[in-house]
Amino acid sequence: MRFSKRISQMDTSDLRNVLALTARPDIISFAGGLPAPEAFPVEALRRAADRVLRTQGPAALQYAPSQGFAPLREKLAQRHRAQGIPCTADDILMVSGSQQGLDLAGKVFLEPGDVVLCENPTYLAALTAFRAYECRLLPVETDDDGMVLEDLEQKLSAHPEAKLMYVIPTFQNPTGKAWSLERRKGVLALAEQYGLPILEDNPYGDLRYEGEAVPTLKSMDTGGIVTYMGSFSKVLSPGLRLGWLIAPPALLEKYASAKECTDLQAGTLSQMVADAYLEDNDLDANIRRISALYKKRRDLMLSCLAEGLPAGASCTHPQGGLFLWVTLPEQIDTTALMPVMTARKVAYLPGVSFFAGRDVRCCLRMNYSNAAEDQIVRGVETMCRVFRDTLAKG
Repeated sequence: MRFSKRISQMDTSDLRNVLALTARPDIISFAGGLPAPEAFPVEALRRAADRVLRTQGPAALQYAPSQGFAPLREKLAQRHRAQGIPCTADDILMVSGSQQGLDLAGKVFLEPGDVVLCENPTYLAALTAFRAYECRLLPVETDDDGMVLEDLEQKLSAHPEAKLMYVIPTFQNPTGKAWSLERRKGVLALAEQYGLPILEDNPYGDLRYEGEAVPTLKSMDTGGIVTYMGSFSKVLSPGLRLGWLIAPPALLEKYASAKECTDLQAGTLSQMVADAYLEDNDLDANIRRISALYKKRRDLMLSCLAEGLPAGASCTHPQGGLFLWVTLPEQIDTTALMPVMTARKVAYLPGVSFFAGRDVRCCLRMNYSNAAEDQIVRGVETMCRVFRDTLAKG
């Protein structure tokens, strides 16, 4: 068989391995980005599904417009307007999870060899999605406040032909960091200066446990260069496979065309169930409930890491989201230690997968949302013991 060049860029083995580990009941997994299953509003969604099938059954099981179920888009527009993003239902395209939004951006913007700027490190599945379009990923260095403006300006000056910038400004995956307001303004100003479209991914922004909310890039976008991606996966259910894009009409039409060539539409039933849920329930109350649970687990994981990590190690203190980032002494290779950890029934995600331009092997990402408290204690203790033993052996 003769395959396309594109498929060779679609190495999803890291993601596949993560999902395989999370499915093993004997493994304490900090590897995936899974919400806690006990946080799902199962009964509320069951009632919503029952009502939809009882009152709108044939329509819920039929094809529907590609842009998405209009009542749901209107509710999302109202929600985002309250958060400072000026939009209407006509500015929203429903997609099959925000992962599809990444793929659509690749279809709309990228030719082989095109330059995509991203944070370093960044979401590994975004790297995979963009590599499928044979682009060149150009990493921009980051610090605790976000993209380093000097490095971004240097990269833009050297590559004014860049086609797209992909960023996660709020509770970033994998580090959990949130950009400062001044850094957001600076990045947006540079992108506007160079006419560079921005894809702002915000699946975690509602999950804030401390600190004050910071405006999204989209809420400050006066030039129409930002496409905003939202998702129900972390605040309601990933199984619904529902995300959305917000973009100016001319650009949204191109996203819609790309989507129609892919799957015609997001699932009608899922959209109508989500709409019925929003009609009958308070999503913000559900988010507050989830946030209280995740804050408790975050605090416990941070406490365990502070007690157990070897000297010279550090970790981020996320104000929200699902992840934190651990940096170990350079002698420790977190990829090489994965078989050791798996043998001890613990899993994390090695940091090297998240870098577009550097081979960094002393970092790792940990998820705190999906493990029970006793698992966090036992799992972190096991990990830290392995790290300390590895250093002791030299």
